[in-house]
Amino acid sequence: MILYRLLANLFLPVMVLATALGQWPKGALRERLGLIGATGPAWWVHGASLGELTSARSVIAGLAAEGPVLVTANTATGRALVAGWGIAGVTAAFAPFDAGGAVARVIARVQPRALIVIENEFWPTRMAACARAGVPVIVLGARMSERSARRWRLAGGMMRRMLAGVAYLSAQDAGSEARLVALGLPKDRVGPRVNLKAGVVAAQGAAGPIARHRVMLAASTHAGEEALVLDAFDAARAAGLFDLLILAPRHPARGAEVARMLVARGAAFGQRSQGDAIGAGVPVYLADTLGEMNRWYAIAGVTVIGGSFADRGGHTPFEPAAHGSAILHGPQVANFAEPFAALDAAGGAVAVADGAGLAAVLCGMDAPRQAAVAAAARDALDAGVDVGAVLEVIRRQANAAG
Repeated sequence: MILYRLLANLFLPVMVLATALGQWPKGALRERLGLIGATGPAWWVHGASLGELTSARSVIAGLAAEGPVLVTANTATGRALVAGWGIAGVTAAFAPFDAGGAVARVIARVQPRALIVIENEFWPTRMAACARAGVPVIVLGARMSERSARRWRLAGGMMRRMLAGVAYLSAQDAGSEARLVALGLPKDRVGPRVNLKAGVVAAQGAAGPIARHRVMLAASTHAGEEALVLDAFDAARAAGLFDLLILAPRHPARGAEVARMLVARGAAFGQRSQGDAIGAGVPVYLADTLGEMNRWYAIAGVTVIGGSFADRGGHTPFEPAAHGSAILHGPQVANFAEPFAALDAAGGAVAVADGAGLAAVLCGMDAPRQAAVAAAARDALDAGVDVGAVLEVIRRQANAAG
C-alpha cells in the first residue's frame, strides 16, 4: 500500500496535466482533485461509466428519495449520463484521483453515509480513506474475472487489505464470489448475489427507419469482430434476411479504424460521428459514438454480442434482452457466464462457435424466429432486481456504522 501511494503521488502531476490538456469538460480538474460542489451528509455512489451507472439508476433514485446523493464516474459520458437524468438531490461529478489528498477532500465535503461501489471499482486509496473515516464500503454486483483475480494476486496483500475494509459485498455471480473470497473477502461480509444489470428497464424509443426484423446490431465489438460480423451479415443479406447492419464498437475511438476497414472492403456505409443518418440503400451504419446503445438495441431485431468472438469475455445480454432484441453470441462469455448459460438453455440466445456458424444462424433468423428468441430471453432473465431489498441493505450497513 505504501508503494502504491508513493507511485500514485509521483504520477499525480502527469494525471493532472493530462486532465488539464485533454478533452475534458470545464471543471473536470477541480472534481478530479476532490473539489466538488456537493456537501453532506450524503450517499456516495461510484460507477465506472455508462453500463454500471445505468444499471444502478433505480438504486440511485431510491437513495435520492431519502437524502442527497453524490454519484461519481470515471468518464465524461458517465458523468453526463447521470446529470442528464435530472433526479432531484443527485449531484454528478468526476471520481477523485486516487492520490494527492483528493479522496480525503471528497470525504470531508460529502461526509458520506456510505460508499456504494458498483461492480469492480476497487481503488486502494479511496477504500482505505473510507475505512479510516468510518465510512462503510458496500459493493453491489461485484464482478471479478479469473484474469483480474490473477492480476490482483500479483499485487500481494493490497487486495486483501481492501477487501478487509468492505462492510458488505454482493457478487454478480458464483465465480466472482468465490474468487473474491479467495482474494481475502471475509465470508461474513458476503451477501446474496445480485446483478443490477438484470433490473435494467428499456426506455421506449421511436421506431427506426427500417423494419426492425431487417436490422441487426453488433454491440460493443472489439478489433477483428467487425470483419467477422460483416462477413456473416453479407451472407444473410444475400439470402434476403437483412437490410442493415449497425456496427457499434466498444470504444468509439476505433471508429476511424473500422471505417478504413469498410472502405477497403468497398462497403457502402454511414457514420454516426460524421452526422450521417440511417437511410435505405446504405447497408452498414458505423455507430461510433458513446451513450447511444439503447437507441441501437431498440431498432435492431437481432443483437450480436461483442467481445464474445474475441478474448474479452463478452458483454451484457441484459440490455438487448430488455429491448426485445434476439441475442446471438460467440464462445467467449465468461463475464456473464451464468446469464448466458440460462439464456442458452432456455432458447433465449443462440451460441455459435465462429463466423461461419454466425452466418448460418443469421440465414435462418427471420421475424418469427427473432420474436421467439427474444421472448425466451425475457422469460429466462425475468428474475430482475429487488431494489427495495438492496436499499434496505444499504440503510442497514450505514446505520451499523453510524
